[in-house]
Amino acid sequence: MSDDMETRFEYPERDEIELVDVLQALGDPIRMQLVRILDRSNGEMACSEFELPVAKSTASHHLKVMREAGLVTARFEGTRRFYALRRDDIEARFPGLLDTVLRAEERAAT
Repeated sequence: MSDDMETRFEYPERDEIELVDVLQALGDPIRMQLVRILDRSNGEMACSEFELPVAKSTASHHLKVMREAGLVTARFEGTRRFYALRRDDIEARFPGLLDTVLRAEERAAT
């Protein structure tokens, strides 16, 4: 896709991702749900594909917080937004963090 048809959002480079920002972003149940969904997708998902118990504007806010923390990438393609979990970057910066948090969250839910 040409650059004029696709716009990328800004987010921190791998070495700029801060642990406190990631943990703060993971501290919200909706954002944890988004992390789980994106982790299971193994790729990009359109914003419209998320089935969440919140308004679209609220979901967009949560995704923005996650992007600014460095948890996800985001891009526009036409009028659609696509998001992907930055698992490799988070794993490189904080080895085992996502797996540990996802496992702990699953155990707490049972």
